[in-house]
Amino acid sequence: MAPEDSQDVTSLLLDLQHGRPEAMDDLIPLVYSQLRTLAASYLRNEQRQHTLQPTALVHEAFLRLVDQRTATWQNRAHFLGVAAQVMRRILVDHARRRTAGKRGGGKIVTLDEELTPQAERLDLVRVDEALDELKAVDERQARVVELRYFGGLSIEETAQVLDVSPATVKRDWVLAKAWLFRALRDGQDTS
Repeated sequence: MAPEDSQDVTSLLLDLQHGRPEAMDDLIPLVYSQLRTLAASYLRNEQRQHTLQPTALVHEAFLRLVDQRTATWQNRAHFLGVAAQVMRRILVDHARRRTAGKRGGGKIVTLDEELTPQAERLDLVRVDEALDELKAVDERQARVVELRYFGGLSIEETAQVLDVSPATVKRDWVLAKAWLFRALRDGQDTS
């Protein structure tokens, strides 16, 4: 995204915040492609019979984001970070509904080659639970994972959202991946 597009997104988010709902019509084309790419990457490892499509995930996320009337958007990175949280909730809720009453895993995802060696696939519900466990131990590390993995934000964008240095994000990212790898490998609470 070009720097001027990022500035446009921030300006439109401020317009939304100040009660100009028609700003959403201008915002959608600026962020839709990035959100669609992100949604597609989440769903890439889904089973073939999966019913949720990237477009549906983006649309559901937009509906929930627009419904957040009290949101105070700081900038594009902040908006994408919140969108990542919303998509995560949608995917986890969908996985839980799909597996209700069944034994076994929910949505299967690959977090990161460093986190999951040999492209091991993980249950999204278990990943969500592990992130909640990590949040109890270190909330910022959990937010880094959420913003980087679920939000697709760069180190610099994540630092901007969290108001910390890029070096702090890099350190938290490494530590969080190690913590999650251990938690997911052991299948138990590591706190």
